[in-house]
Amino acid sequence: MLQPVRRRTWAPSGQTPIQRAWDRRDRLSAIGVLALSPHRQRINFYFQLLPENVRGEHHIWFLTEMHRHLRRKVILVWDRSMPHRSAAAYFRKHHPDWFTFEWLPAYSPELNPTEQCWNHTKYADLANFIPDDVNHLHSAVTNSFEQKQTNQQLLKSCLAYAQLDLK
Repeated sequence: MLQPVRRRTWAPSGQTPIQRAWDRRDRLSAIGVLALSPHRQRINFYFQLLPENVRGEHHIWFLTEMHRHLRRKVILVWDRSMPHRSAAAYFRKHHPDWFTFEWLPAYSPELNPTEQCWNHTKYADLANFIPDDVNHLHSAVTNSFEQKQTNQQLLKSCLAYAQLDLK
């Protein structure tokens, strides 16, 4: 959202930092996937930002593009949100050989490694960030995500935090 995520910060003694923000409700939504190669050599982070809430058709488009890029069957580990379930139903019916779906327990964001990517962007990279408008926010989030794509150590830590058995 355009509202800043307020975090502790440092300032010279006697110079309290002041954030000037107003009540703004505009937002961006994100779709993202942490992709682990079959030989576990490399982790990739694919993402797409949207100007609206994510729905099933957004996931269908995103996964179709991902399949076109990867050109192999993919195992998706997903939470049980409604857009995920509707996209899974679509692919089971229309392209059953593209994806296998494994489901996380309900209400368990701590098991979802992609949630750690979102958290790092929100609470580390963009903490105390006050965007001018949605385009400014889009640019900052894109920059944060693109930096994650090249940071194997950070992506591995997101997977490690989830403590998933990837055998």
